[in-house]
Amino acid sequence: MAISLDKIRSTAERVAASHDLEVVEIDYQSAQKQRVLRVFIEKSAEQRARLIAEARAAASNPVSEDMEFASGLGAWNPEQVSGVTHEDCEKFSRDFGTVLDVEDLMTVEDYTLEVSSPGLDRKLRTAGDFERFAGNLVKVQTFEPIAGNRHWQGRLTQVAGGKITIDRSALKQKGKSRKIPSETVEIELSNVEKANLVPEI
Repeated sequence: MAISLDKIRSTAERVAASHDLEVVEIDYQSAQKQRVLRVFIEKSAEQRARLIAEARAAASNPVSEDMEFASGLGAWNPEQVSGVTHEDCEKFSRDFGTVLDVEDLMTVEDYTLEVSSPGLDRKLRTAGDFERFAGNLVKVQTFEPIAGNRHWQGRLTQVAGGKITIDRSALKQKGKSRKIPSETVEIELSNVEKANLVPEI
């Protein structure tokens, strides 16, 4: 029997919600005898907003232990803060693993369940993802070439009409600013094969 990732995702979302978490992505890899189910989670939108507000408040307090984290908020979009702790991953993994077994959703006997945050280089999959992270540096690979190129990197400046716009003048290489003429490229969302954020620290 084939594994239904839709059912697994639905179940993961149900378990995550009970922990004030959200499922970002689910990935299943099967190679020979190694089978790995990876689940990427983050705090719920409400919890992320609370964490960001607390960090910003801490930034105004010179003796705060959270000063280092709070001062870093200006370096990237606060939405990149997943807020997930090791304890969150452990609790979710335990409960989700139990439900997977009870409901017999994994039709293979031996597999490894891995749970983690999406990271600062998180993947962008939906229009909502692109809208949420507008203003960030992104790396995009397309199905079909645009002007002879399938690989694009730059700042995501706009998401509208089923297209994203990337400003390539924001590129940096090897830690040094690279002078490029202002250049933008429009990419149809349907032409995006894969995309992810490029960390700015």
